[in-house]
Amino acid sequence: MAQKARILVVDDEESIRDLLSIGLSHRGFEVQAAADAREAMAHVSSFSPHAAIVDVMMPGEDGFHLTRRLRQDPNLYILILTARDAVSDRVQGLDDGADDYLVKPFDFDELAARLNAGLRRITMDETAVWQFQNVTMDDVSHRVTVEGDLVQLTAKEYELMRYLLLNPGRVLSKTQILQHVWGYDFPGDDNLVEVHISSLRDKIRDRQKSVIQTVRGFGYRLGD
Repeated sequence: MAQKARILVVDDEESIRDLLSIGLSHRGFEVQAAADAREAMAHVSSFSPHAAIVDVMMPGEDGFHLTRRLRQDPNLYILILTARDAVSDRVQGLDDGADDYLVKPFDFDELAARLNAGLRRITMDETAVWQFQNVTMDDVSHRVTVEGDLVQLTAKEYELMRYLLLNPGRVLSKTQILQHVWGYDFPGDDNLVEVHISSLRDKIRDRQKSVIQTVRGFGYRLGD
């Protein structure tokens, strides 16, 4: 039997916590809710979530700071859910380590779709190890190593690396990458892919761009 994905909801509004807890439970997730960052970090230790939905404006430690702490787990999918809709807030949230950013008021179906997209490629029951040149991915432990050294990737960087490893030698357009890794349209789509490719190259020491190659006018591919 497949393991349920565990979702941590962090919001100081009880109505939001209840809405998300009930709605996500009905969709097959296991949910724990926290009213602030301190309670959230306690749940991280005991609950070991696969994903976290984090509000920004909370008493005490805010959601941006909490996101930076949660990001210490490279395999945790983090979605910021907040009323703060300024571009600078979105940029800060993503820079702090969030994988996605959704503004309140929100549509629950859209939130669930984004959450499913973020968790789509997490394998809970299968054993799978892929290797290309000096990069190895263990899809059970969600560990990526380069020449045996552990590489700390964000959830989206991990999914991007996984998609490339599953398609060695195949040219993948930015549209294909967005569809398979993000699963929905996102403002500034092309730049989003470019930023994640650049970050991934840095982390896997691909300074010569020989592992992740750019095919101008078409997209990217994993080696020849």
